[in-house]
Amino acid sequence: MADPFNYKGVLAPYMKAIIRMKEACGQTIISTKWAYKEFDEFTMQYGLTEPVITKELTDAWAATRLNDCSRTFHGKCSRIAQLAKYMNEHGINSYIMPLPKCDNDRAFVPYIFTEKQMQDILSEADLLLRRSHRKDDPIISIPCLLRLLYSTGLRITEAVSLRNKDVDLKRNILRVGTWGSTKNGEERLVPVCGSLKDNLLKYLHYRNMLPIKGINYAEHAFFVKLNGDAVSSANAYRWFKKVYTRCGIAYRGEHFGPRVHDLRHTMAAHSLVKMIGEEMDIYAALPLLAACLGHKTLTATEGYVRLTCSEYPDLLRQCSSLNNFIYGKEDGIE
Repeated sequence: MADPFNYKGVLAPYMKAIIRMKEACGQTIISTKWAYKEFDEFTMQYGLTEPVITKELTDAWAATRLNDCSRTFHGKCSRIAQLAKYMNEHGINSYIMPLPKCDNDRAFVPYIFTEKQMQDILSEADLLLRRSHRKDDPIISIPCLLRLLYSTGLRITEAVSLRNKDVDLKRNILRVGTWGSTKNGEERLVPVCGSLKDNLLKYLHYRNMLPIKGINYAEHAFFVKLNGDAVSSANAYRWFKKVYTRCGIAYRGEHFGPRVHDLRHTMAAHSLVKMIGEEMDIYAALPLLAACLGHKTLTATEGYVRLTCSEYPDLLRQCSSLNNFIYGKEDGIE
């Protein structure tokens, strides 16, 4: 599998130049790399042939960012504005987009699916295999991908970046972040439960039957479309929306979702409720969940479970008590 940050659009030379400059200054720029990867893919889909950023281009791109919260959207706009400034400094007259308003609070409330809704979603996803009409559809991967996201709590960028060698079903673990796909740039191991392993093996059985050279090579993307290309985050967002709307779950509008990232929030809430329901000590349960999610602090994990406090007030009080004992400063939801 090629380096995911080997941009291929007409703006790629300028993106790579900025990244080299920032890295030379010792900056940690994993978020910048992913933002440019996303924008690079958009410019190719848009059909950009001239290396110039226009208002029309940025407006069209902004219209696709419906699933980004204000903080995330502000950060991406800032990086694209930096790219335009850099291009202007090098003789390419480009439009510098104004930065949108950024809410500094954490008022965004993700959609937490019920267990019944998750059952319906996974059942509906299985029906996608009967509805394929294009070779670039990711329908062979979506049922397994959604199960993996709900079972492990991976971020979508982490999941679609998995290569074959990252999925170790002999040891029942996933190696996440080997291409710098995690939010904090660190690698971690994520356990695979028995039911997820069965689904992964089933997916591999049918995926490896595709007449694609190198489909089972160690470096090849794990989740693929019917033509062998890697599934992208955008593919997952689009097909996930198709699936849940067929289950009668309404799309609530811009920045309200549901989003594919809400599967991560749902996994965190459901997992902690289950562990506490089985009488696991909160002092043991919360750190386990934090490690699985790749959080550096328990406060970030508490941010997830706080979303269901109206249904589980006792759970919230236990989490807050532990959190206040260990940490004196709040982190955001990751």
